[in-house]
Amino acid sequence: MELYLNTIALAAPGLLGWLHSIPILTGLTSYQVTDMPAFSPKLLPPNLRRRTTQTIKLALQVAQEATEQSTLPIQQLSTVFASDAGNTEVIDNICHTLSLPNRPVSPTYFHNSVHNAPAGYWAIASQSTLPSLSISAYDASFAAGLLEASTLAVVEKIPVLLVCYDNPFPAPLAKHRDFYAPFAVALLFTPTQQIESGTKIILELKEGGKDTQMTEDTLERLRISNPAARSLPFLQKIAQKVTGNVIIPYLEDSKLWIKVHNT
Repeated sequence: MELYLNTIALAAPGLLGWLHSIPILTGLTSYQVTDMPAFSPKLLPPNLRRRTTQTIKLALQVAQEATEQSTLPIQQLSTVFASDAGNTEVIDNICHTLSLPNRPVSPTYFHNSVHNAPAGYWAIASQSTLPSLSISAYDASFAAGLLEASTLAVVEKIPVLLVCYDNPFPAPLAKHRDFYAPFAVALLFTPTQQIESGTKIILELKEGGKDTQMTEDTLERLRISNPAARSLPFLQKIAQKVTGNVIIPYLEDSKLWIKVHNT
């Protein structure tokens, strides 16, 4: 399966924005973990922005940044949102309130608890009526999202925005699923080459192969600690502007091989 990558947006501690992240991913600048800002995507109207969670804002921030770099109208983009855990702070809040007398669950929190809440807010903000998918595949969420977005782009011959994100769980849930740090990435794909297309990729599922790792220890720790961060070796290959293969974990008996052609 062959398609083109047009724009990238990235948000993680020390990796705020794609252009800022390129020197780090290429080894020109050492990676330093920094605090994440409080995101407030301007694409959302203020009344909707107040109702969203930090997880939703994280996802929409990278979606907004990726589309701002593109000449394609956002109304013409299909979307795939991929996340292992979804709205972690909402899960924590609902679990807590269900233990209280009368179970006073907030309607807003209940509304935001569904896995496709970020996709819903995006559809409202972008006024897009094109197909949108929200998926979860545990540690393979990035690989599953990439396969879904690529298939949609190639089969339907439409541009597709992939947004992959995960936020750490609050305590005490963190002891059951410990994400080291928040991470979100947005990738805009097209089935044919566009003016802003910088990378052609070819996807193939294969048996065997060793997962591509990060050579820098702190970046490797980030890669294995958040499902969305499994994208880091792929992003590094793009930043390096070299052609080569990246192997991303998928199923127990298969890996996602990505051949990257930087143009």
